[in-house]
Parts: sequence; structure tokens; C-alpha cells
Amino acid sequence: MTQQASRRLGPLGTLGLAAAALLVAAGAAGTAQADDAPLPVTITGEDRVGLSLESDNGDPSEPQVMLRLNAPGEEFEGDGVIPPVFTGDYTVRIDATALAGVASVQLPCAADGLVAVCTGSELYAGERYNRLGGIRLDIDEDSEAGDFGSITVTGEGEGLDFTPLTVDVLVGGPEFLNHELPLPGDYRAGDIYRAPVGLRNAGGMSAEGAVLRLHGSRGVSFPDSYGNCSYAEVTTGPLLHQGTDVLCTFPDTIDAGTAYALTEPLRVRTADFALHDIFTYAFTAVGPSEAAGLRAAKDYRPGTGADLRLRKVPDAEPAEYSRYADVDLPTTNTYDLELTGAAVDAEAGDTVTAEIGFRNNGPAWISALRSGGEPIGFTVGVPEGATVTALPEGCRSTTLEGGEEGYLCWVSTPLLEDAELTFPFELRVDRVVEGAKAEVALPEWGNPFESDHANDSAWIVLNGSDGSTDGGTGQTDGGTSGGTAPPGPGQDGDSGSSGTSGSSGSGGTSGSSGSGASGTSGDVTGGGLASTGAGGAALIGGAALLALGLGAGLFLFLRRGARHTGGTAA
Repeated sequence: MTQQASRRLGPLGTLGLAAAALLVAAGAAGTAQADDAPLPVTITGEDRVGLSLESDNGDPSEPQVMLRLNAPGEEFEGDGVIPPVFTGDYTVRIDATALAGVASVQLPCAADGLVAVCTGSELYAGERYNRLGGIRLDIDEDSEAGDFGSITVTGEGEGLDFTPLTVDVLVGGPEFLNHELPLPGDYRAGDIYRAPVGLRNAGGMSAEGAVLRLHGSRGVSFPDSYGNCSYAEVTTGPLLHQGTDVLCTFPDTIDAGTAYALTEPLRVRTADFALHDIFTYAFTAVGPSEAAGLRAAKDYRPGTGADLRLRKVPDAEPAEYSRYADVDLPTTNTYDLELTGAAVDAEAGDTVTAEIGFRNNGPAWISALRSGGEPIGFTVGVPEGATVTALPEGCRSTTLEGGEEGYLCWVSTPLLEDAELTFPFELRVDRVVEGAKAEVALPEWGNPFESDHANDSAWIVLNGSDGSTDGGTGQTDGGTSGGTAPPGPGQDGDSGSSGTSGSSGSGGTSGSSGSGASGTSGDVTGGGLASTGAGGAALIGGAALLALGLGAGLFLFLRRGARHTGGTAA
């Protein structure tokens, strides 16, 4: 039987008699359609699998081909019974006999040797709920370089018209590994990195052509333009996905067991704001026609200079080549995160707004590319005699170091090099306490990329005598927010707040969002009663933040995450 999804996505009790009647009618309509004209059904799945003689071909428990049936109509969304578009018996036959002596095969459904038959009685719109199962392929003792075979998948059923699927399997074909990229020890933002880009064909067969895919994140650019390359700049949308993509085609024959390099190092430039930006590349064995299809998938512009070319590298060291090739550029830049406080005067019973400012003074942005955009957190205490009655977006209540009640606010990353955000806290003065204050603080995280820790804390002051709100000796202009940052940028989930920002520098954008500052973690409370202040809050340390369950996301010296895969440029 097919591995169909459960037909019930919620309790039947949620369906009224009218809804049930509509579902019955939908089933009848599907059958009626099958009686009038065959329902077109497409068998979907990977149509090409290459098996390596050099590597392990991935997790042996994971199939390389997942078979599904795609029926007309829009996929069902919501709760309740999934209405079928067809009811009636059908069979799907998977024939892998052509792979005898080529590779070992694991088939789904009722398999007899290299043939399996799957059966079903209902089809649903789309392909999500019409899963047949997976096909796992591996080399065996008979597998040799150049062995080739196909799997054919066909279907039949009264009232159905199946489009079959053919899965081509090649053993020991071209297998490209990429020359590893060394990290230059003295590289700084604004410099040009000369990348030793190259490949080695570790497969058992030559390739007729290759495609080189380059990707640079927002702070990376490629100053040269080559005639056999196409370029696409992404300057809108989430900051995580902004950058430059390049496709270069090579018609050369790439011989098996042979290494190649570009005839000249590839020049890679970084912007002045770059920090832990990523440059990555990958060669793939793709012919000219397939390369044209890749280029058409994105708005690429053709290069204008001479062609980029390959040369053979004799006596190449195989250990210097791997599946992925990427490097962080640079690793030595810094940024300056600054918090600004607020000083307000009020009588008992008054409600006032204390606007907390958060600013990145640069010069670097916080890319957070390896971690996927982990947020920065800072804590906010409550002055004695006051109660927080409304929170900005991105803040939630927490317990501060020392057991005092306060708030934790989040700033999402990536964070632009000139980002300015405002977090307005609404305070009700229950009783007047002269000079009541509470601290606003970033964690004492020992961050090597933070250039100035002196402005990592500030104060909320109620009815103070001199209006001082910074962590040192700074003054405010009597009763207003002391140096409070103006509204800052909002970029599709990246470091947003109310208002807009100034220029974001090369390759960046300015953005805006709704009111309040954005946050990516924690419950956001829009108002209601909150904690009552009872004195200043101590600067919260890194260990205390971990105790609050914030995890390593607050330590933004950008731990190296999972390897960034090559080939992200296409």
C-alpha cells in the first residue's frame, strides 16, 4: 500500500453536516471527473542519481529518490478531512531490473527482487499527501566506473492517465572536489583576497564541461568581470540572503583523476563594514545546455572581459581538495554596540515613556551568517516606585541577576553597521522616589569584536537631579531621553524597529517596519501589568544569561556553525 498521509488533520467534530456534505460531494466530483475524462497524474522524484566510487554516497538510511504522485488541484490546507480528487484502485510499478550488476537497490512497497508494486485507492490534489516511498541506491562489489542503468516508474488505474518517471543511475561518473581556501592571516576589511580556486575530478569518468558557482555574502564583491561568467547582485530581502552570485562556464574536458586551477587567482574584495562575511565556490559537472538553464533561473548579467580559464595542475595533493570550499572574510574587524538610557520627571499617578536606544556605531555589521541570525539580548531594570505598563516589541519579563524582576529585550541579527533602534517602555509612577534609577545593560560576554565596552550600559532615571543616564558621566538635556537612538531599520526580520535608518553602506538597504523594536525570540507582551521596580539592576553576566535559557545565541563572536555549502550561488 502507498505511504499516504493521514486523511484526518483534525477532529471530525469540527465539521458540520454541511461541511461533511461538501466533502462527500468533492469525492463524488473527483470520481465523476474520472468517469468523464482521465485524471492526469504525474509520477515525481529525482530523475538522476550519481553514485560515487570514492565516497559513502550519504546516509545509508536516507533514500536518494522520493517518489510521489502529483494530481491536479490546490493542496489542502487547514484542519479536517482531506478531500480526495480521485477514488478508485490504482497501481504503480517500479522496475529497477536494468540496475542488475550496476548497483544495489532498496525499493518501497511490495518488492520482488528489483521490481516493486505500490497500490492505492485515493489521490489528493498536489503531491504532499500522495507519497509512494523512497528508493535507496548504493554501489556493490560488481559496480564499476561508467556502469549505467535506469529505473522506470509507471502507473495505471481506470480513469487515470499517468506520466511515467525515468531515474538514470550512473556509477563512478565525474566527481568534482574543490581546492580548499586558506584563511589569510593579515587580511582586513577592504582588502582583496586572491582565492586559489580550483578543482579535482575524483570520479572515474571525464566530464565534458564544468560550471563554477561563486557566492559572496553582503560584504563580498568580485571586482573583475569575465566573459564566460554571469553576475547577479541581490540587494533586497533578508540580509542573510543578500550578496553576489556568479556562474562561470567552462567547455573544457575535465579528465578523471586530474586537478585544475584557474589561470590566475580569483580576486575577492570585501567592504569596509565586512566581518565574517562568507565567500564560497563549487565546481559541478554540468554541460553548456544545463548551465544555460541555471543562468535563466536568476536575473544574471553577462560579464564583459576576457574569459576565465582553467589549467591542469600536475602533482596536485588530493588532501587539499574537499566537497566544500568557503572562507570567512575578514575575521579582524570590530563594531561598537551602544545603549542609551532615558531621564524623565513625573508625579505620582503619571504614566511616562522611557525610550531606550540601541545603536551599532560600526564600522562592522554583525552578519551572524554561520549561526543563521541569532539575536542579541540586553536587560532592562525598573526604577523604584514605578511599574512597567506596556512593553516594546521584542521584550519580555525575566528575572535579573540578584533576583530582581526586569525585562529582556532582543535585537535580531544580521545587524547593519549603522543600525539605530528604539525600545519605548511605558512606566506608571506609583510613588515618587527622587533619583530612582535602573540599569539597562548588555551582557558581560567578553566579546572580542566589541570595540568599546564603556557604553554597553545606561540608566533609566526617574526624577533625577542631573539627568545622567549613561553608564559613566554623560548628561542628558533634563527630562528627556539621554542620547536615545532615533528609530532604526527593519529588514524582513532583520534588526528592525520603528522608523528608518540612514545609508547602510555598500550593498545594503534601508528599511522600515511597524512601531516598536523587533525581536526574534521570547514571548512579546504588548501591554498589561508587569514588574514593579525596587532599585537598580546589576549588569547581567554571560553565565546568568545562560541560566535564563538564552543559549549561545547571545555570544556574537560568531561561532562557526555547520559548513556553508558550496553552490549556493545558483
